[in-house]
Amino acid sequence: MKRSMKKKIFVLDTSVIIFDHKSIMNFAEHDIVLPITVLEELDTFKKGNDTKNFEAREFIRFLDKNSKDHLIQDWIPLPGEDKGSFKIAMETNGIEKSAVKIYGSDSMDNKILNSCLIVQKDEPKRQVILVTKDVNLRLKAKALGIKAEDYETGKVQNIDNLPTGITTLTNFDQEIIDSLYKDYAVPLDMIEGKMEVSANGYYILQGDKSSALAYYNPFEQQLERVNKQTVFNIKPKNAEQAFAIHSILKKEIKLVALHGVAGTGKTLIALAAAIAQKKDYKQIYLARPIVPLSNKDIGYLPGDIKSKIDPYMQPLWDNLKFIQYQFDEQDKEYKQINLMVEQEKLMITPLAYIRGRSLSDVIFIVDEAQNLTPHEIKTIITRAGENTKFIFTGDIKQIDTPYLDEQSNGLSYLVDRVQGQKLFSHIQLVKGERSELANLANELL
Repeated sequence: MKRSMKKKIFVLDTSVIIFDHKSIMNFAEHDIVLPITVLEELDTFKKGNDTKNFEAREFIRFLDKNSKDHLIQDWIPLPGEDKGSFKIAMETNGIEKSAVKIYGSDSMDNKILNSCLIVQKDEPKRQVILVTKDVNLRLKAKALGIKAEDYETGKVQNIDNLPTGITTLTNFDQEIIDSLYKDYAVPLDMIEGKMEVSANGYYILQGDKSSALAYYNPFEQQLERVNKQTVFNIKPKNAEQAFAIHSILKKEIKLVALHGVAGTGKTLIALAAAIAQKKDYKQIYLARPIVPLSNKDIGYLPGDIKSKIDPYMQPLWDNLKFIQYQFDEQDKEYKQINLMVEQEKLMITPLAYIRGRSLSDVIFIVDEAQNLTPHEIKTIITRAGENTKFIFTGDIKQIDTPYLDEQSNGLSYLVDRVQGQKLFSHIQLVKGERSELANLANELL
């Protein structure tokens, strides 16, 4: 079948598939080539309970379903209107310029590059583009004269303008500030024309004589004063922390995102505010994605599954102990935390264990959420049952996984896509409160 010269050919790397198994459908009318090496790599990923394993299985099923009546080396139409076609490229060494020979290795990446070179040779009049989440593979491709791109679907395009959730207004109407202190809340019609409000937006209002912390309640359509509340003896040290505590304690807000650099108190605030609501929920879960060192699977670590996982969960236990040590051992609050852990009312767990579950009457805190993909964020939130609140914390500038960046990680994606919704609140914490030394390191190192 003759292909249009205007249509591009995108060659997909394995990293794109395990990032988004629906990626093959996101290239408009253009054609897709899958190197046979990608199928080999997907075969190694198909077993397991991690998101990458789910993505691999789903993509393999897609290929099987849509290639039933075709030879897989031929162009096969993608389902839907105005879509291109796909096929499998068989990597061979019958090319003059071989990546395997040039780079001196028959690694999977070099075989994928060979597939790109073969497609270029077979389709000399069409633009061939390698799409990969692997930065180094993109560089190697460009060195061979292959155009290479990141997978852009789901990326936050304007990351520098990601909302902070907090607006500071100077020279603000003193009468409104006085009314907030007198009556606690100000109706929407009183502030119209004087300030723009957004659902669950937080405001620092600075007038001629005084200032106030405020919150726009979209449910009551009014501006409300925010007090600095102490939760389980953890006191907010700045306005950002006060807003974060307020958003977690607000029953109507079901989804909270807190992001900021190390030492701003994200995890500590989230955990303390969650424990303060222990009577309103059956369980509190505190979880984080496991990102093994050097990208190794945790199977290489010695011991049973608990021994393998504990090192990754230790920062969460540290925060819990910090809260507990705000009290004496004889205080009821100190004992309550021990009892909650013993009775599994408070659980620290790997995030992988959430798949397939339905969560009701729980607060679920997801730490280091910047190491999740957008699809993983969606998977977690769709587990929500009745009376469930999710809190995502992380630093979008501190990515520990090789195929995510500031624009494509799940936490940035969440803030960008859900901002302005009634059930969602977002706070960016900027001021470090861990110690003067930690602040110095953040600023100068």
